[in-house]
Amino acid sequence: MGSIQIRDGLDSSYSDVYTPEAISALTALTRFNQDQKTVMRKRMARRAARMRKGERLAFLDADAGIPRTGIVVGRARAGDFVGADIPADLQRQWIQGTGPAAKPNAPLERSIRNAAYALLSGADGWMFDGEDALGQILSLSLDNQRNLKLAIARDLLFLRAAEQVAGEMNQWAQGFFGRAIVEDWERQLDFTTVIFRARGLHLDDRHIRDGDGVALSASIVDMVLYVVNNFQQLRQSDSSIVLYLPKIQTAEEAALWDQMIAALEAHLDLELGTIKVYVLVEQLEATFQLMEIRAALGLHFVGFNTGRWDYINSVADALAWDPTFVNPSIESITMTYGYMRNYEDRVRRAVNTPDTNGNFALWQGGMEPNIPVGSASGVAASMERAVAGGAREQAEGASGKWVAHWKMVHIVRPVWEKIGADNQLGRAFPPLTYTQADADGLSLIEPAPRTIRGARNLLSVALQYGNAFGQGLQAAALKPADFFGDDGVMYLMEDMATGEIRLSILWEWLHKKATLTEDDAATASKSGDEFSAELFQKLLTEENEKLVRADDRDVHDDSKNSTLPIAREIVETYVLDDLKTPWYIDLLNINLNNWDLPKARQRIRLYMEAFERDGTRITENPDFPAAA
Repeated sequence: MGSIQIRDGLDSSYSDVYTPEAISALTALTRFNQDQKTVMRKRMARRAARMRKGERLAFLDADAGIPRTGIVVGRARAGDFVGADIPADLQRQWIQGTGPAAKPNAPLERSIRNAAYALLSGADGWMFDGEDALGQILSLSLDNQRNLKLAIARDLLFLRAAEQVAGEMNQWAQGFFGRAIVEDWERQLDFTTVIFRARGLHLDDRHIRDGDGVALSASIVDMVLYVVNNFQQLRQSDSSIVLYLPKIQTAEEAALWDQMIAALEAHLDLELGTIKVYVLVEQLEATFQLMEIRAALGLHFVGFNTGRWDYINSVADALAWDPTFVNPSIESITMTYGYMRNYEDRVRRAVNTPDTNGNFALWQGGMEPNIPVGSASGVAASMERAVAGGAREQAEGASGKWVAHWKMVHIVRPVWEKIGADNQLGRAFPPLTYTQADADGLSLIEPAPRTIRGARNLLSVALQYGNAFGQGLQAAALKPADFFGDDGVMYLMEDMATGEIRLSILWEWLHKKATLTEDDAATASKSGDEFSAELFQKLLTEENEKLVRADDRDVHDDSKNSTLPIAREIVETYVLDDLKTPWYIDLLNINLNNWDLPKARQRIRLYMEAFERDGTRITENPDFPAAA
């Protein structure tokens, strides 16, 4: 295998990111690229087999071995493995913020302000996102890495931005709380633990190919660039090197991550287990293998996180073949709903199962998407819901939760401050069991509304999200178009997962002939009517037209004839096609930096033909042709 290929001279323009040390490590880890492609083919083959045979997911055989490890499933479930001690700076993670360190189409001095807001927020940890909330247009993934490196190194440019941002944060806080929230901005910068979320194994990098001309796994690229560029500075400041690993579905995939992390540690002469990881439990299949995933990651694993949107999408996708599984309107699928409640319960029991050394793991609760912007009554009501959600998770056993905006940190953090305990490690819960009833509970549907209002909300936000994605905003403040101008209805911070689940549910309603539960005068629909293709097309036309007519504040004018038509094309294709595609992001990714609708239609058709032919997902950057 030859040297890696970096497109369009980016190795020169981002020489501070693609350092010789980083390129050396990337080259060394390209040996895992085919492993990543193999586990993804296996993932898609399992999915296709379940669809074909009509099979639900099941627990692993207790006597089976976990691939890529020497661990037997039953022993993993019993905690018969050596896990990690929790580092000092992860012992208390009451509130973690999440968001990227860069913003699209912004010069460095403005882009890096994202990192300043994060590190001055008062969050115990900040998960700088390289995946769901980070736009991938142009070279934004590299801007994200550059900004993180400058912030961690306390570069002068970053410090100037931080001083200015601190003043702006205090100005807002004086109006909202009646007090400042940043007393000493330089000291405050050292309060928050820096965490990085790499892209999942299902994604390929847009800028690098391996020596064989194959797109390099985005997971490898993100992990290497972050760790190599920052590990020395983090160690000098006594900070842990921490990653969030998304979209893992099986213990075998976790074991591949473990091998890649260990290989990077060896390459950098770091002790095995130096790099710590949280795993986002975002996939239904993962809930059937929680202890196995813990065991596979061994000395690297510190905790699980429960998220809402991605998990709902994974359940809908895993049961796309089953006509009896039909979700209600998204507003009803809270963390206390049916399968969500059982999923959360399994996670909290898994982290509170001790390993061989008596070590427990952390449980970080879900994300709070509310933002305190709107009318006084609207903000008050939404903040009350946010605090109540945090209190519920704390009571259920979470050691902390996420927020999607820095303004939410000081609103939700007091829930944990009042309790005072650093974490809830080892809190007593019933041991995990592996019965058919446990399996059934992970896809439990409960009666809830399924309405035209719900369908409009799904469609409007899905269209807006696809449009924002094309503009480079993978994290965007959104709400359904019918509520534009109503300051009593809050914008919510949404990322890639929100688009995924909305299209999954719309596909489900159409192809499983879901019945509505309420009358709707505007469409002349009655309770008991099926959600038809004709009804979908009518709603799609109407909701799209609302976005075209919207103010620039809600839908950027320059997107209405560029990225919005492409988003509509993708939404329509995804929902109407008889074969459910696995990821909305695939169709969005192949159209990044493309604002031409005919070209988009051609790329969408190529993707759908390849997937329908043999399950192939087109994941490479179409604008980065492989060298001859």
